[in-house]
Amino acid sequence: MNRTILALGLAFALAPITGVAADYTVQPASTLGFTGTFQGATFDGSFNKFNAAISYDPANLAASKFDVTVNLASATTGDNDRDHALPSADFFDTAKFPQAHFVTTGFTKAGNGVVANGNLTLHGVTKPVQLKVTFTPGSGAASLDVATVINRLDFGVGSGEYKDTSTIGNAVKVNAHLLLQPK
Repeated sequence: MNRTILALGLAFALAPITGVAADYTVQPASTLGFTGTFQGATFDGSFNKFNAAISYDPANLAASKFDVTVNLASATTGDNDRDHALPSADFFDTAKFPQAHFVTTGFTKAGNGVVANGNLTLHGVTKPVQLKVTFTPGSGAASLDVATVINRLDFGVGSGEYKDTSTIGNAVKVNAHLLLQPK
């Protein structure tokens, strides 16, 4: 009996650990940005305040997960009028919906890359979103780049005259460059 217990203990001790992705802390120099169009001209913006819980292992996608919360009032584009309009009821309505939230539901391999499938809640609407993921490991640190395109009107962002997609484009590119340190 003792030999059986000892053998089982050794088997568990020597077996590779699976099912656990590496947990990372997102470093302050990380960025979360977006690109839209206004009257045919492209503009870039960023969110200066966001939190991300990242567990990722490219060899074990089943154990990986992203959970990102964005403070929508922190949006900035470098244009004073636009920066004041974004938090208003016409766009993000941060008085009612102060945050956007993305959480993964799973990951899939796609060609040479990885896609993070998840749900984005924005402006009180939750929709599935897919993020293209590029993970670059380093010595003790890593970087994670994600990109997607969302349609703002699917989430009710832009009301009244701002629903007109000939003035403000519907498609918004979202991208992040996260610098990661292992926990």
